[in-house]
Amino acid sequence: QVHLVESGGGSVQAGGSLRLSCAASGYTSGSNCMAWFRQGSGKEREGVAVIRTIGGGTFYADSAKGRFTIALDNALNTLYLHMNRLKPEDTAMYYCAAGLCGDNDILSRDHYGYWGQGTQVTVSS
Repeated sequence: QVHLVESGGGSVQAGGSLRLSCAASGYTSGSNCMAWFRQGSGKEREGVAVIRTIGGGTFYADSAKGRFTIALDNALNTLYLHMNRLKPEDTAMYYCAAGLCGDNDILSRDHYGYWGQGTQVTVSS
């Protein structure tokens, strides 16, 4: 079992920055990927960024490339999402996830069996 707790969400103006954190506990060694997903009002949950827990390889959705950075501190068991140049369309509930992922469709939520409760990000224009 893996327990994930997100923090760091809030309200920010367009162009601003936020850093989300996700504290992981439990059997974290059973997961080889950790990820951030988001779900806007009335929208499907979508993958934003993924990091492999071994090797540190990262993958980003097109909407996040160049603006967001995912990072993992293995010593602290904490996942981060650094978000810069935020846009109103980034407004969503952001979720941390852990799971087993291969090489294909790595941003698919199907790979992730553990989820946090989410943290809200609101970007105003």
